[in-house]
Amino acid sequence: MNTRLMTRIALLAAVYATLTLIPPLAGMAYGPVQIRVAEALSVLPFLTPAAVPGLYIGCFIANLGSPVPGFDLTLGAFSTLLAAVLTRRMPRAYLAPLPPVVVNALLVSTYVSQLANWPYWLTVVYVGAGQLVACYGLGYPLLLYLQRRSDLLAWLNPK
Repeated sequence: MNTRLMTRIALLAAVYATLTLIPPLAGMAYGPVQIRVAEALSVLPFLTPAAVPGLYIGCFIANLGSPVPGFDLTLGAFSTLLAAVLTRRMPRAYLAPLPPVVVNALLVSTYVSQLANWPYWLTVVYVGAGQLVACYGLGYPLLLYLQRRSDLLAWLNPK
């Protein structure tokens, strides 16, 4: 691992954590009804392997601000890592936002539904809807934009 790659990982982690923790975005990032704006970055593993550890570390840091850090630091961060690994393997750009939507809707809802005393499948719908907004509504346009910018792609993938 070289310095350039570690720098990209650290910057991606910092951006994810910042987009989750700054007011007023922090108020929307936790709970059964959530839109975590930082999840727009979950498409980045499609473009660069640095995003996989960057998103995981960023999510872990962001979840230090969670009202339920025990669950979010473990299962929440793991969900982001799993989604990032799966996104990295997607064959087409339009599929890149799908793993974070599905993984977070199914896994995060396992503990959020219990903590909120909501039915599991209702929580899946709400968490999934928030993920759809963040990943397809914000992340997919970001992905398309980055694909057209060779200068930004070069920055994301240092040699």
